[in-house]
Amino acid sequence: MEIRNIAIIAHVDHGKTTLVDKMIEAGSVVNERDRPTGELIMDNNDLERERGITIVSKNVSVIYKGTKINIIDTPGHADFGGEVERVLNMADGVCLLVDAFEGPMPQTRFVLGKALSMGLKPLVVVNKVDKDNCTPEEVHEKVFDLMFELDADESQLEFPTIYGSAKNGWMSDDYKQPTDSILPLLDKILEYYPPKTIEEGNTQMLITSLDFSSFVGRIAIGRLTRGVLKSNMPVILAKRDGTQQKHRIKDIFVFEGLERVKVDVVQPGDICAITGLEGFEIGDTICDIEQPEPLESIDIDEPTMSMLFSINDSPFFGKEGKFVTSRHISERLDKELEKNLAMRVQKTDKADKWMVFGRGVMHLSVLVETMRREGYELQVGQPQVIIKEIDGVKCEPVEELTIDLPEVNSGTAVEAVTKRKGEMKNMEPKGERMKITFEIPSRGIIGLRNYLLTATAGEAIMSHRFLEYQPYKGEIPGRLNGSLISMELGTSIPFSLNNLQERGTFFISPGESIYEGQVIGENSRANDLVVNVTKTKKMSNMRSSGADDKVKLAPPKQFSLEECLEYIQADEYVEVTPESLRMRKILLKETDRKRTGK
Repeated sequence: MEIRNIAIIAHVDHGKTTLVDKMIEAGSVVNERDRPTGELIMDNNDLERERGITIVSKNVSVIYKGTKINIIDTPGHADFGGEVERVLNMADGVCLLVDAFEGPMPQTRFVLGKALSMGLKPLVVVNKVDKDNCTPEEVHEKVFDLMFELDADESQLEFPTIYGSAKNGWMSDDYKQPTDSILPLLDKILEYYPPKTIEEGNTQMLITSLDFSSFVGRIAIGRLTRGVLKSNMPVILAKRDGTQQKHRIKDIFVFEGLERVKVDVVQPGDICAITGLEGFEIGDTICDIEQPEPLESIDIDEPTMSMLFSINDSPFFGKEGKFVTSRHISERLDKELEKNLAMRVQKTDKADKWMVFGRGVMHLSVLVETMRREGYELQVGQPQVIIKEIDGVKCEPVEELTIDLPEVNSGTAVEAVTKRKGEMKNMEPKGERMKITFEIPSRGIIGLRNYLLTATAGEAIMSHRFLEYQPYKGEIPGRLNGSLISMELGTSIPFSLNNLQERGTFFISPGESIYEGQVIGENSRANDLVVNVTKTKKMSNMRSSGADDKVKLAPPKQFSLEECLEYIQADEYVEVTPESLRMRKILLKETDRKRTGK
């Protein structure tokens, strides 16, 4: 059977996962009864469904006209660069999906740039052509310009384009003539990507992805470049550092639809999963036992952010989580390193604290949120960027930032970014909105989204990608307002909250349990203020009836995990438990804080 391996590239929310779902239906592999209505098959982890983004790349396959098409879903977010790199290693070609209204976006650039540099040929799909005011022809031009900018060669620039609407289930060569199925796209894939010629030679397979099962242990996933793989066959595992070890393969699985199916032998060019190997890493090669010829390993993007993880030592420790000890957290971080390539963990001098390095706030917060849902309790510190010394100059990571917001607010955005040492590179109007591009130090992005959403009443859309290390840009002013800190352990009383309302904004509701040193609100001034919200009203026998009914409290400000991480100062932690997110001072007692302040 002929095989095509196609990676799908798209910006967040341009309809990639919907398209893949429709392709699977067209190839008639999924049983319609097995699937909950209205759910996307591809985003199968809760976090991915809620955020509507793809974090982990996945594999599915479709059989069409006797050819097996392996579809590889790629993460669109630049923070998951480690995932992208290795996924593209398995592909014969890439399908670039673009929204007919928005056109190519910064995160598409990031993955597309990687694909073009690896010599893959793109097939362009302009999606959502049924949207109002969309401009498919202009978008086609923009895609051409983008590829030209990314140094595509002539063969890559002669790309075919298919137009359609994945949601309504049709694709066509001409967007003015809708068809009634998605098959023109599958036909184009078979026609544009010829079957890959398999070189002669013995077994070679680069491990590009990992999985773990509690029954069989670690599973290696990759594409068999040449030769054969059979179950129970002895092989050599060539490590990244040049050492070679003997192993025996146990079982082999290939992807059919959404399932993994056990097979005895894999044909070259197909993507498969292998059990029975021990101690392998991503980037190792499985080779022939007699004459091993390893393939080149994968380069992975360096981390640009670090964050301190520690066990939860607040007064409410262990009330909500199942896994609270340092042994639990340490084991969980080690397990994460096996799959998460762009992440590093470093032990600190203290037994219950770890430095975790990642690609950005989102990359790190996805890990924290996943741990929280698995029942872990932990505390995390303020995200810090990694400063490097290059040729004796202190350098920091710089990112390209794109902000799309209403034109009336564009001044606010430019001012906010300039304050954070950003430089404006480009500004283009799109109807009543503005699309502004900046170069800004990664440090400047922390907390920016929060500020812009407030300033634009939730209208701003922000995306950024790592560019390079540049010389250090100097100090960036932090958050202007101080914190309101609880004075003692207890329950918040409406009477006290009401009396303190003009002091600032609260993050807690009446009747909530709080502890000494917890950050319960934002002060309206620049300094921190310790307040007592557990005080009740003094009872006297001269009470007028009904005087207490008039308490009117402003609703508390709610934070998501990422907003908490962007909000806290250097002397604060976010306490993360399965049910709550609390911000707190590292030193809970005021006397300790004063002593250190001196």
